[in-house]
Amino acid sequence: MADLRAGNLRPKACRKLFSGCGTPIASVSHIRTAGEVPMVSKLDSALSFQQQALTLRAHRQQVLAANIANADTPNYRARDFDFAAALQNAVSGRSQGHGGLTLATTAAGHLPGDAELGQIALKYRQPAQASADGNSVEMDVERAQFAENAFFYETGTTFLTAQIRTMLTALQGQ
Repeated sequence: MADLRAGNLRPKACRKLFSGCGTPIASVSHIRTAGEVPMVSKLDSALSFQQQALTLRAHRQQVLAANIANADTPNYRARDFDFAAALQNAVSGRSQGHGGLTLATTAAGHLPGDAELGQIALKYRQPAQASADGNSVEMDVERAQFAENAFFYETGTTFLTAQIRTMLTALQGQ
């Protein structure tokens, strides 16, 4: 039984062990052979890109919302970041500016991951027309950027939902 908890049993040994207990052999899918990649890791890698893109979109939405909220604040400078560059860096495992934090895996069953997004380099947006109070927020530009980002976020969630449904259909064998 200690071999079962450690995940060291081969499929033939599993059939012998579970054959008399009433548990269908097909339901014992958590037992792996040596060198096999866990299913959770495969699913995580399949959904990783969309997860990173949605996380960046949500962060950008917060930055744009802060710009809109500070539209009347004197000397406030509108900020934003290059989404394409940030996504490329996130996918390749780099962070902008500062080193990213990698989470420690202390057991074989732990999933590797990153602590949040690292630091995203926010840049100041240059206004088309200067204001008297030094504020660089242009409401038309901010609203358009906000709406466009919200559209892409919704599109990403729709695509991710469809991708998960496809995986569930494949796993259920329908």
